[in-house]
Amino acid sequence: MNDLAERLTRLEDRFAIQDLMFRYAECVDLARFEELGGLFSHGTLGAEGAERMRGAAQIGKFYAATNKVHGDGTLRTRHLASNPIITITGEGDARRASSRSYFVVFQATADVPLQPIVAGRYHDRFHRVDGAWWFEDRLVLVDQIGNMKDHLSFDLARDPIPRVEG
Repeated sequence: MNDLAERLTRLEDRFAIQDLMFRYAECVDLARFEELGGLFSHGTLGAEGAERMRGAAQIGKFYAATNKVHGDGTLRTRHLASNPIITITGEGDARRASSRSYFVVFQATADVPLQPIVAGRYHDRFHRVDGAWWFEDRLVLVDQIGNMKDHLSFDLARDPIPRVEG
């Protein structure tokens, strides 16, 4: 492949990976847990110190079991991901990628005014399956926790992350 074609391919890959990262945030905010799980059809997800979850069914069920859906059918949150540092390696369908990024979650409910409720980092690995980019692994590193009483069914600051079977 010539240099220009390779550069264009890597640019397209970068946008596809960013779209995948942003679809994750949209699915969480809109409580589309089955679709969210589907982003991990070929991968795993976990938090620091917790056991990894694998595949669409287990991850979708985890989010459905642990996130509070409000009267409007959403979590009343906005997951914002920023500063992605993406590295792409390999050629063709053997390409792989990794990324480090930040996140902050804002929430507003009848009881909680608009405010950041949690912030941290994502460490991601991606791989290609049948020509498309997928999460291979997402590690969620929570750095700061605010008022999450209207977000999760457990206390992230105090309780272990619950295990949900797939």
